[in-house]
Amino acid sequence: TDSICVPGFDPSLSMMTGITPINPMIPGMGLVPPPPPTDVPVVKEIIHCKSCTLFPPNPNLPPPSTRERPPGCKTVFVGGLPENATEEIIQEVFEQCGDITAIRKSKKNFCHIRFAEEFMVDKAIYLSGYRMRLGSSTDKKDSGRLHVDFAQARDDFYEWECKQRMLAREERHRRKMEEDRLRPPSPPAIMHYSEHEAALLAEKLKDDSKFSEAITVLLTWIERGEVNRRSANQFYSMVQSANSHVRRLMNEKAAHEQEMEQAKESFKNALTGILTQFEQIVAVFNASTRQKAWDHFSKAQRKNIDIWRKHSEELRNAHSEQLMGIRREEEMEMSDDDSGDNPTKKLRVDDSALAAQAYALKEENDSLRWQLDAYRNEVELLKQEKGQLFRTEESLTKDQQLQFLQQTMQGMQQQLLSIQEELNNKKSELEQAKEEQTHTQAMLKVLQEQLKSAKELAEINGHDESQANEINVLTVALVNQDREKNSEKRSPGLKSEKEALLIGIISTFLHVHPFGANIEYLWSYMQQLDSRISANEIEMLLMRLPRMFKQEFTGVGATLEKRWKFCAFEGIKTV
Repeated sequence: TDSICVPGFDPSLSMMTGITPINPMIPGMGLVPPPPPTDVPVVKEIIHCKSCTLFPPNPNLPPPSTRERPPGCKTVFVGGLPENATEEIIQEVFEQCGDITAIRKSKKNFCHIRFAEEFMVDKAIYLSGYRMRLGSSTDKKDSGRLHVDFAQARDDFYEWECKQRMLAREERHRRKMEEDRLRPPSPPAIMHYSEHEAALLAEKLKDDSKFSEAITVLLTWIERGEVNRRSANQFYSMVQSANSHVRRLMNEKAAHEQEMEQAKESFKNALTGILTQFEQIVAVFNASTRQKAWDHFSKAQRKNIDIWRKHSEELRNAHSEQLMGIRREEEMEMSDDDSGDNPTKKLRVDDSALAAQAYALKEENDSLRWQLDAYRNEVELLKQEKGQLFRTEESLTKDQQLQFLQQTMQGMQQQLLSIQEELNNKKSELEQAKEEQTHTQAMLKVLQEQLKSAKELAEINGHDESQANEINVLTVALVNQDREKNSEKRSPGLKSEKEALLIGIISTFLHVHPFGANIEYLWSYMQQLDSRISANEIEMLLMRLPRMFKQEFTGVGATLEKRWKFCAFEGIKTV
């Protein structure tokens, strides 16, 4: 690519010719080559100025980093200046890169330099990394390493924007000129009617070359309403002259049709010649595929011959179909001509002309009547659709209300089912409690009778009161044992070791989930351990242990959900 600084500069010229690299900062040269390829090390030389000397950086070090170039950048930042550097020295060093419009120097050893053109900034960036020494002094204040980078200035950006707007205006102008050039020319203005213009137009209508232009003027005048009693004869003569061109146009059409027939005939002859040549080529390929010649070809040659043969056969078939189509069209035209030349058919046509006209008028009348019926039907359909639209809006609101009511009904039904389940559980608990109460009452009666009989025996036999107390303690123990047996009957024990294992796993799972879990979630977790277990088995096992697991309902309506919780610790506390 060409350099930004110098268009058309070839950076590889010095390497090809063997010429030593030119110092780009020599006064009078004003030339900074573009950056060489990355694999070739950059060769920088010492730059001598009147007041200072610039020493190049180490070529083995990486190139100095720069920020992203702002659009339209003409200003550079120069850092690392010697403390004793003045504006005159800075201008002496950097004016070799190009015309400087402004220098803004700071007290902290840096400055901003604005150039006249953008390509001069690239020359200044070339000096980044050079060590600057004022005169021959070795003092630290007289030396410093330059760091040159792009700077963002409002003036540069404003000028860049102005330039872009100017380019955009030029582009719009160019596009407009191109559109104007490609736009078809507007039709010429048609003059107003007058007797003089009408006489000129009548002469133009008689001329074949000016007929198309004159006929448009005549049509415009007639459409404007220029025909009146005074000008009717003139317009009639012009219409008559326009009618005289009909014979000329028919003759031209016949000549063009003859030319077209000749072209068709020449095309057909050429197509037949091409088809014969294709037949010969296909015959050559078929002969080469026979065993006498086929065995002497290599595999690659056979493959190519086969491909060529297939391609030529496809082309031959396409051309033959095209030729057959042309011949069929010719036969159809010949049959039409024969039917037109037959005199008996002409007589029949002349005889039935009136009947055909009457039939055509009848069909036209029927079609108009059908169109009228169709329009009426469309109007009725539109009326029905309008009525349906109003109905559909009302039905939509009703459907929405019905859906809402159905959802609420479903929620109420679910709540009723849950309440019925709770009532059934409470009824079963009440029945069990009644049975226990009746059983305990019967036991108490039996025990009381036993106590009475025992006391009577004790009084008869002379036993002590301590023996009676022992009897009372034994009866209380028997009652407690009976209660424990009843509780064991109400909640039967575990049937197998598998159920105990399941209860342990379910207990740990529900203990980890303090807010409970539904039976589907619990079943999906247990299926990972035992794929044969079902959700009903888990639910029956949980219902058999009401002191360890309890069931709660959460949500309202359609979001009602049953969850199981682990409550064994609560049961232990209450006990």
